[in-house]
Amino acid sequence: MAAGLLEEELRQAAAILDPVPHDLRQLAVEAFALRDLDARIAELTFDSLVDAIPVRGATDTPRMLTFQAGELTVDIEVTGDGLMGQVLPPQPARIEVLAGPRRRGPALTADERGRFTGDAPPGGPFALRLRAGAEVVVTEWLRA
Repeated sequence: MAAGLLEEELRQAAAILDPVPHDLRQLAVEAFALRDLDARIAELTFDSLVDAIPVRGATDTPRMLTFQAGELTVDIEVTGDGLMGQVLPPQPARIEVLAGPRRRGPALTADERGRFTGDAPPGGPFALRLRAGAEVVVTEWLRA
C-alpha cells in the first residue's frame, strides 16, 4: 500500500513541477486519432531520391515512389505542381493525403484504371490512406 501512495505522490509532484506541455499533449491525442487498426502499412519499396541513377544535366525531376502492401502496389510521381499515381492492380480507390493528424484537402479518387491526381503534398511529413474496396492501406510517412 505504501508503494501505491508513494507513486501517487510522485505523480502529483511531477504534474506540478514538470507538467506535460499542452502542445505535446495535443500531439499525442492527435497521433492516437490517426490510428487505423484495420489498415495495412504499405512499405516504401522504391524512392527515386535513393534508388534511381542520377541523370547528368537533369534538373527538377519528379520524385517517383512505389509502395507495396501485399498484392496492392501504389506508384506515385511527386512534383512541385502536384502528384499523380496509380493503384495496381487497377481498381477504383479513395485516397486521402494526410498531413499530421488530419487529412489535407479533399479526398482524391482513383478511376477504374487506378489512376489519380491531386495537389502537391505538403512540405512537411505526409502519408496516403487508400480505401480500395474493403481494404484500407496507409503508406509510410515521408517528405515531398
